[in-house]
Amino acid sequence: MAPEKLFEKLNYLKAYRKNRLEAAHWVLSNPKCLPALLEFCFKNDGDINFKAAWVLEFVCIDKIQLLLPHLDYFFENLPRVTHESALRSLAKICELLTIRCYKNKDTLVINSLNESHKNIMTECSFDWLITNKKVACQAHAMLSLYYLGNEIKWIHPELKVILQQHIHHQSAGYKARAKNILKHL
Repeated sequence: MAPEKLFEKLNYLKAYRKNRLEAAHWVLSNPKCLPALLEFCFKNDGDINFKAAWVLEFVCIDKIQLLLPHLDYFFENLPRVTHESALRSLAKICELLTIRCYKNKDTLVINSLNESHKNIMTECSFDWLITNKKVACQAHAMLSLYYLGNEIKWIHPELKVILQQHIHHQSAGYKARAKNILKHL
């Protein structure tokens, strides 16, 4: 019954922040629905995937540990996502994971993120940076790569080159995030 209720909530979800938060709180109250939410995130049909990604983002902001047992599924499917609105939310989740792992030293996240997850996150983040993705997705990718580069040494030099090449042709938001990252590289 709960996955059907989740589908109904997602199907009628509007883009308003309030609506996304309400749906996320419903998932937080019904954590057994998280696998269904993840499945909806990675469906490539209709509007359901990006709405599910919106909700998953808010769930992860509030309680990222719910995602940790499902990281294999998350990262296995991440490279297949193409919808810009879904990508923004999924890139934000990657950013949250790297912040919790490398900056906050959250042992649950550290112990859950394996080498394969980090490699997929690295590949996707670089892909989002060098392809024509929206700025929010690229900004999340930059920060994820910055933190991943603290462990994976080849990332920082590559990230620096890409940011220096693209910074002059991008929006103000991209430039601001890139300048901040470049200061720390």
